Amino acid sequence: NSDSINKSFEVSCQYYSNVKMLNSFRLARQCMPNAFQQRQLFGWLNIIWNRVDQSRVKDLGPDKACAEWLLRCGAHVKWVQRPSWTTDYNSLPTGSREELKIEEINAEDSCIMGIGFEHLKNLTDVKKIVFKHCIYLDNDALEKLHYVSKSLMHLKIISCGGITDHGVLSLVELKNLKVLVLYDLPSVENRESCLNVLKKELFNTQIKFPYATVDDADKELDEKN
Repeated sequence: NSDSINKSFEVSCQYYSNVKMLNSFRLARQCMPNAFQQRQLFGWLNIIWNRVDQSRVKDLGPDKACAEWLLRCGAHVKWVQRPSWTTDYNSLPTGSREELKIEEINAEDSCIMGIGFEHLKNLTDVKKIVFKHCIYLDNDALEKLHYVSKSLMHLKIISCGGITDHGVLSLVELKNLKVLVLYDLPSVENRESCLNVLKKELFNTQIKFPYATVDDADKELDEKN
């Protein structure tokens, strides 16, 4: 709807420090007569936000460069031995690449895309990730979680419509998971089959995948009552 589109636009544009650039994008939005054209603009912006800049990785190290990506896209990060979350791009902490290690990622309502998951390369301390209402999250993104498979122990994927059975099954590569929560994935067609494979391959993981969609949940509750 128009509210979500406008919110996406403002999230994307808040990182432009150049006022003229921001005003140009606002003008472009006003000149676009329909939501489809606006979505095309936002899709283009999101590709820019997600693209890996190897020069930043070289200058800052993988963790801080990854944090820049996540914050640009509206996600939050928590660092090893730092209790508070970093939620603003302009509030990135100072410190050496040896000191700043990402431990948790909360990507709720973010615009992260599969092409951005190359930022996860060489991260060694990521223990927990939450994906919720990530409209651009797809199977390709989940397949790239293998970059953090050695450290990742807790994963939640909730209300992400771009994830299919294939994406869910790719999670079998995450052998060190302790907790896996899957919920409201409307593009998953065979939940029970996926759940059986996950339980077989991730036998040391506590897996919660009660249903694929809200409608299925309501039906399941009706059958129990």
